[in-house]
Amino acid sequence: MSRRLLIIVLTVLTSLASVSDLLGQQYNWPGRHDDSQSIANRIKPPAGFERTEADSVSFAGWLRSLPLKQAGSPVLLYNGRRKHNQEAHVAVVDMDVGTRDLQQCADAVIRLRAEYFFSRRQYDSISFDFTNGDAASSRQWINGVRPKVRGNKVEWIETGVVDSSYRNFRDYLDVVFTYAGSYSLERQMRPKEDICAVAIGDVFVQGGFPGHMVIVVDVAVHKSTGEKVFLLAQSFMPAQEIHVLKNPTDSRHSPWYRCSFGDQLETLEWTFKRGDLREF
Repeated sequence: MSRRLLIIVLTVLTSLASVSDLLGQQYNWPGRHDDSQSIANRIKPPAGFERTEADSVSFAGWLRSLPLKQAGSPVLLYNGRRKHNQEAHVAVVDMDVGTRDLQQCADAVIRLRAEYFFSRRQYDSISFDFTNGDAASSRQWINGVRPKVRGNKVEWIETGVVDSSYRNFRDYLDVVFTYAGSYSLERQMRPKEDICAVAIGDVFVQGGFPGHMVIVVDVAVHKSTGEKVFLLAQSFMPAQEIHVLKNPTDSRHSPWYRCSFGDQLETLEWTFKRGDLREF
């Protein structure tokens, strides 16, 4: 079969993926992925709040169902050592972090979003800008196109074979982690001015060198007042397991954060401003 025909077949098969293939949650990295240990099943909303609705096949539903490691698990670094600060998290996502110092804060957001679309075979939705502004799409990568980076310039060259495997997808992510970050990802996202419209999958971000970002992985609303609360997850430097954050300023609602937090959003390792909320 010619390379061109193989690309066409792959595209058609992707578009014809049956509905049954897309039902339920799918997490492709190794692990047991115990549904009873998901964010939704382990972390209850505060009294008087109930979770917002989220379609089970949406990114929101996928994030809310992320599997967690056993309660009390420490956050581990990419080299297997414990993170120095073990006081910032309430739970650890049961997801590998790789063996290189790559999957840091922005990379965790990239990983989660890319993993979701990969699980749905929506390869064309996986694209992230390098710091210099060049777009790096997984479709290019699947089709065997690779970046050749020289300083601030990127040249895309056909050198590989067509490959839509998970292993090849992870190779793609490692390259994105290397050349993208909070600076570039912030520019790919739209500012969200209404903090009380916060939704699962939104991100608080301060792009820079270094910058930081955390992702909203769940939202609940008060049954009487309509007030929203949300859960945050992050990775950090050096590369470490993604973990759900405690709320250091509100022990009554922790680990949930209220949308009425004021001008600053305080986590134990970073302070965001109210205007730092963004959406894809």
